[in-house]
Amino acid sequence: MFAAPLSPWSVVPAVIALVAYALAWPRGDSALARRALPLAWIAHGTALFAHLLGIGLPGDGIRFGFAPALSSTVWLVLAVHAIESRFVPVPAIRRLLAALGGLAVLIGLLFPGEGAIHAVSPWAPLHWLMGFASYGLFGAAVLHAIWLDRAERAMRSRKTPALDSGALPLLRLEQLTFRFVAAGFVVLSAAIVLGSWFMAAWRWDHKTLFSLMGWAVFAGLLGGRRAFGWRGRRATRWLYLGSVLLLLAYIGSRFVFEVLLHRPVAITG
Repeated sequence: MFAAPLSPWSVVPAVIALVAYALAWPRGDSALARRALPLAWIAHGTALFAHLLGIGLPGDGIRFGFAPALSSTVWLVLAVHAIESRFVPVPAIRRLLAALGGLAVLIGLLFPGEGAIHAVSPWAPLHWLMGFASYGLFGAAVLHAIWLDRAERAMRSRKTPALDSGALPLLRLEQLTFRFVAAGFVVLSAAIVLGSWFMAAWRWDHKTLFSLMGWAVFAGLLGGRRAFGWRGRRATRWLYLGSVLLLLAYIGSRFVFEVLLHRPVAITG
C-alpha cells in the first residue's frame, strides 16, 4: 500500500466527528441531534484540513487519495446543507447526512491515501478546489433528487411521503435541485478550462474522459430542461448518470489504483 501516515492532529478530530455524527443519527428533532450535526461538520473539516496539509507529519505537500477526496466531497455537501438550512428548512435529510458523514470519516481513517503530492502548477490547487466544489454541489443536487423521486413516488401511490415536518413542496424542491445542478455545472466547466490551460499537454486518461463525459451529460440535462421542459424521473436519471461519471473520474479510478491494484498514481491536474 502507498498510504500516508496519520497524525493525532487529524485522528482526534476525526474520532470526535464520528461520535458527533452518531449523536445526530437518531430519529426525531431533539436539540442534541440538531446540535451534533454542526459539531460533526466542524470536527470533520478540521480532520480533513490537518490531513490534507500533513500537519504533524514530516515533509510538505498535499496528502491525497480516493478516501480524502470522498470525505472532502461529503463535507462540502454538508456545508451546502448548512447554508441552505438557514433559508429553507430541510430536516428530513439530517439522518442521511449524518450517515454519509460518518461513513466518509471512517473510510478516510482506513484509507488515508498517498504521501505528499506536489502540485505541477501554482494553479493546480485552485483546479482541485473547483473540481471538488462541483462534486459538493452535484452531491447536494443528488440528495435533493432522491428526496424528489421519493416524494413523487409517494404522491403517485397516493401515500403521504414519510418525511419529517417542514417538507418542501415538490415544485420548490425541484427548483432547488436544478439550481444546484446549474451551479455545479458552472464550477465544473471552470475547473475543466483551468485544468486544460495549465497542463503542459492534454492527456486523454480516465480522469479526463470521465470528466468530459460527465460534463456532457450535465450539459444535456440543462439543455433538455430548458428546451423541452425535462422534469421528474427523466431529469433525475440524467443527474444520477452524470454524477456517477464524475465519481468515476477521480474517486473511483483512484480507488482502483490505491485499494485494488496497490499502485501509486500521479496527480497532473
